[in-house]
Amino acid sequence: MTILGWRFKPQLWPTAAAVSVIWVMVLLGDWQLSRAQEKEERQEQLERLSQQPAISMPAIPVRLEDFKFREVEASGTYVSAHTIYLDNKIYKGIAGYHIITPLRLGSSSVHVLVNRGWVAASSDRSKLPEIFTPTDQVAISGIAISPTQRTLELSTETVSGQVWENFHLERYRETTGLALQPVMILQKDDLKDGLVRQWDRPDSGAARNLGYAFQWFAMALTIMIIYLVLSVKRERSQKK
Repeated sequence: MTILGWRFKPQLWPTAAAVSVIWVMVLLGDWQLSRAQEKEERQEQLERLSQQPAISMPAIPVRLEDFKFREVEASGTYVSAHTIYLDNKIYKGIAGYHIITPLRLGSSSVHVLVNRGWVAASSDRSKLPEIFTPTDQVAISGIAISPTQRTLELSTETVSGQVWENFHLERYRETTGLALQPVMILQKDDLKDGLVRQWDRPDSGAARNLGYAFQWFAMALTIMIIYLVLSVKRERSQKK
C-alpha cells in the first residue's frame, strides 16, 4: 500500500515480535485494571464494615479477617513495660512516633495491641518523649487493622530498645513473650494523654494499579508507533 510516496512494507519477524509484545502488554494492562476494580470493590465492602456497630474484642484467639477495619471495643489494663515507639511517623510535617502499647484483656493472659496515637520527637533523639499511660482498667474503642506495619528501613538495625522502625507481630511476640491477638486497634478515645489520634482512612491502592495499567498501555502504544514508523519506507522515484 502506497500513500503519497510512502509504502507500508512490514516484515514477518519484526511484525510477529511487535504483535506478541503488544499483546502481552495489553493483557498486563487489563490485569491491572481488574486488580484496581477488585480493590475498589473491597474498599466499598470495608467502608460498609466500618459503619456497622462496634464489636467487642474477646479474650479468646480471633482471626484478623473477622475484625479487620471493623469498629471494635476492648477493655483491660495497659502493660506499659512493653510500650514501643514506632519511629519515622510524620504529623503536619513534624517527625515523631506512634505509641504502641499492649492491652491485657480483662483478667485473661491475652493481649491486644493498641496504637494509642502520635507524639512529636524531641530535638535530642536519644531522649524519648514521656508518655502518660493509665494504670487503671480502661475501655477503649477504635478501628482494627493488621498489626504488621512495614515502612522504609533506614538501617539494618530496625529495633533499638523501645524504638522500632517497623512493626512485626512475630518479632514483638518473641521479644515480649505475650499472648497477642492478630489485631492492632487504632485508638480513637481521648484519654487526656497528650497523644494525637487523627488516623488516615486506609487507601484501597487502586490508584497504583490504574497507574500501572496506564504505563502498560502507553508502552504498547509506543511499540506500535515505533513498529509502524520502521515499517514505512519512502518509494524511490524511478528515472525515465
